[in-house]
Amino acid sequence: MQRESVVQNAVALSEINSKFDQVVQTIDYIKEKQEEMAEDIVKIKDAVYNPDLGLYARLKELENWKLASSRLMWMIITSIVTLTVAALYKSVL
Repeated sequence: MQRESVVQNAVALSEINSKFDQVVQTIDYIKEKQEEMAEDIVKIKDAVYNPDLGLYARLKELENWKLASSRLMWMIITSIVTLTVAALYKSVL
């Protein structure tokens, strides 16, 4: 009877040890994945906030280009209208 109790305790301890090993392996796996996510987040932050090549820098360049092209377009339209009016005025006189 006592021998059966010892065997049962040994089996129970073996099962607990096995489960504990699984928990430790799972924790190690989660830790590895968390480190990978941290590296990915750093890469994303660099891609967005990099002052030279980041997303905000690209948006600023695009806004500046849009402003410059808009000014150029207005200058061209104004010139065409002025030349048309001048040609009409000259042909009338």
